[in-house]
Amino acid sequence: MTDTSRRTFLLGAPAVAAAATLPGVLGAPAAEATGRHRPDPEDPRFTLVVMPDTQYLFDEDRGDAAPLDASLRYVLDEADDNVVFLAHLGDLTQNGRADEFARISRSFQALDRRRFPYSTLAGNHDIDGSKDDQRGPSPYLDAFGPQRQRNSPTFRGASKDGYNTYHVFRGGGREWLLLALDWRPSAGGLNWAKQVLAQHPALPAILTIHELVWADDDHQAQFSTFGEHVWQELVQGNDQIFLTLNGHYWPTGRTVRKNAAGHDVHVHIANYQDRYYGGSAMIRLYQFDLARGVIDVRTFSPWLAAQDHLSEMQRVEVERSGTADYFSLEIDFAERFKGFSPVPVPPARPARQLLVPGTVAYWRFEGGQDGKPVPDDVVVRDQTGRGNDLTRVTAPGSGPDALKFSAEFSPRQPSRASLRFDGGRDPSRGAYLRTVDSAPMNRLKFERGYTVEAFFWLPSNFKDGHHGWCGLFARQGSGAAAGKTGDDPKESAATLSLSDGGELQWAVFPLNQDRISTNWGHELPVEKWWHVAVVNDGRRTVVYVDGCPVVRNPATPAVGLADPGGPWLVGASSYDGKVDRSFAGLLGDVRVVDRPLDPREFMLG
Repeated sequence: MTDTSRRTFLLGAPAVAAAATLPGVLGAPAAEATGRHRPDPEDPRFTLVVMPDTQYLFDEDRGDAAPLDASLRYVLDEADDNVVFLAHLGDLTQNGRADEFARISRSFQALDRRRFPYSTLAGNHDIDGSKDDQRGPSPYLDAFGPQRQRNSPTFRGASKDGYNTYHVFRGGGREWLLLALDWRPSAGGLNWAKQVLAQHPALPAILTIHELVWADDDHQAQFSTFGEHVWQELVQGNDQIFLTLNGHYWPTGRTVRKNAAGHDVHVHIANYQDRYYGGSAMIRLYQFDLARGVIDVRTFSPWLAAQDHLSEMQRVEVERSGTADYFSLEIDFAERFKGFSPVPVPPARPARQLLVPGTVAYWRFEGGQDGKPVPDDVVVRDQTGRGNDLTRVTAPGSGPDALKFSAEFSPRQPSRASLRFDGGRDPSRGAYLRTVDSAPMNRLKFERGYTVEAFFWLPSNFKDGHHGWCGLFARQGSGAAAGKTGDDPKESAATLSLSDGGELQWAVFPLNQDRISTNWGHELPVEKWWHVAVVNDGRRTVVYVDGCPVVRNPATPAVGLADPGGPWLVGASSYDGKVDRSFAGLLGDVRVVDRPLDPREFMLG
């Protein structure tokens, strides 16, 4: 898991004096939310909003509810961020007085009216900070105790004292557990939290608590004495907790700590009460993107952002763009959660389901023992029954281990197996598969169009200079053998290969032109499964990666494929009629169809 900082350019209106703009804004009544936003819990992109200490906005007869009201309106109405939950980190008020809670309670009624899910917890300013969660009644409990959450769609329960609660919200098509723990919870409170986790063993968990870590001037988070106690008693031994959020201290900061399972726990502190206007009700957007494996974090004040004219100081405070408050976390969610919530792997799809009309050949690499060499006399049967079978060929100087069976596979491919190719150059080595001499596809020209599909995975060392231009799928015969004289006629009549940088290239001599027609993909990250599809409609060719078209697809018509005679290669490229470079990596299902497929017909599950 890595961490990547991001930064935005903040554009503000010309500076004007604060006195000229604030009175009309601060005295204005809170506007009601418009009600436009309806969260989509199935969208892989969703947002958890985190709100730290608002205490200076609710301090006896001082302060102002307008910034908080603006933040809550943003949560309710901003559809683009797909906000599914809001978590307050405590210190809602400055003195824990009933009149202060009455004021902030009125603001939160905007969420209650819409049944929008949120959590709160007591900070040391909300209650008697000298006591733990066994303190008994308090104005906090009267205003924000479990009774307030009874109509919430995410509230699941509270400890007997009422100060610790938990919530289960839905985002990205799955459920997430959020713990909201009291100011310095007692041993009983921490045991209650452990019981909640044990009752929901498959849910990834986020811990919100008022005190856990503090940060130095370099924004490096350090555990407080009590925070270390919470880590040892609750977080370290519960692998479900992957993210902790707390306020209380400032400045902001973060760190990553390994738990007992050896997995990363991201530990963050956010608090802006020391900033302009008591923090201007700053909120943090934790924008989850499960498809990208990223949480993008953004910090800003909706109250300031909504104003037409800002002073110089206010413009500085609209958005916190430093690396402590605007950053990205890269998390492989499936890998991080597999110890307690493994992603279910769908069963293999029968080969017959993949034999769509026009299928010329379909190869699956099942039946071998993981890690064992593919025998020299192997015959990989064409699932169509047309006889386009494959046999193994080993490059001179290479041994049996150059081609092995593998139990690894893309979860999106139909079968549940692959082959591991150990090819390379300088010196040349490897093994590959070749269609038998009697294969009917050896004579096809694909005048009506075609589709070639494959699943593949590149090893970590693929881009070391020894694997460039290795082929996934190629014709052994050259352009010259097909009567072509343009470009370099010694090149293969058709090849799907990978550059040194992991860029896909489909290069062919079509029937209607003398030179090569080439499609280019983009550089692909290694150690990841990919699906490629080359689709020709009888005139033009488009390359798709994971179902998405690449940009460099030629507009020049390219009809069919020139026929040099000879076999097709799986796992190698060809030059001057000879096998040139063997593939390095894993190769899953491969399918060839003699018509253009719509992306909805691809093998992608």
